[in-house]
Amino acid sequence: MKSRAYFITGTDTGVGKTSVAVALLQAAINRGLSTAAVKPVAAGCELTSEGLRNDDALLLHKACTTALSYEQINPFALEPAIAPHFAAMREGLHLDAKQLAAHCQKTLDLKADLTVIEGAGGWRVPLNETQTFADIAILMKVPVILVADIKLGCLNHALLSAEAIRADGLTLAGWVANRASGVNECHGEMVADLKSRLACPLLGDLPHRLNQDELAAHLDLDWLELV
Repeated sequence: MKSRAYFITGTDTGVGKTSVAVALLQAAINRGLSTAAVKPVAAGCELTSEGLRNDDALLLHKACTTALSYEQINPFALEPAIAPHFAAMREGLHLDAKQLAAHCQKTLDLKADLTVIEGAGGWRVPLNETQTFADIAILMKVPVILVADIKLGCLNHALLSAEAIRADGLTLAGWVANRASGVNECHGEMVADLKSRLACPLLGDLPHRLNQDELAAHLDLDWLELV
């Protein structure tokens, strides 16, 4: 089969991008496929005996069947738990989309059946004074999966995100409805509304507080043509 890569973005920070990314990887593993992941920049890292580590990046690392070091998955581990470009500035670092895209491409070149690249926050989160995380995906020309936390305000956030992704010339391969903020009384109506408006496949409507194996069972990988 042809190896596939997807950029995972969200409607906001804290919508469950990592949970969805790991569930996608686990769903692929359950089908006997090889997996790899990259989270090029992570803020809010903790100092360990092995250096700075990010919980989300560690979860991605565990879901990779391809042999990768932590640094290959997360080359920029930043300690301050603030916006990545602010965290980088505090540490005297410059984040550059071309450099990060080149790093991600090295992982894609390993040809895992499924590779996910997880951004930070939403589509337009800044990398530096002029670039955003979207520029990484644009340079790599990879399709995008949008994670929407179904809560008040997400309709606007999801539609604007989809509009921006397409305006940047990229394919919105699908979207995932998540319950990161808990259960919303209008969940069904909101998912149905977004499903009719986003004009791309709904890859999964994920229940609240399931483990990764259980979440993987709620994802439909057929839309991603992984087999």
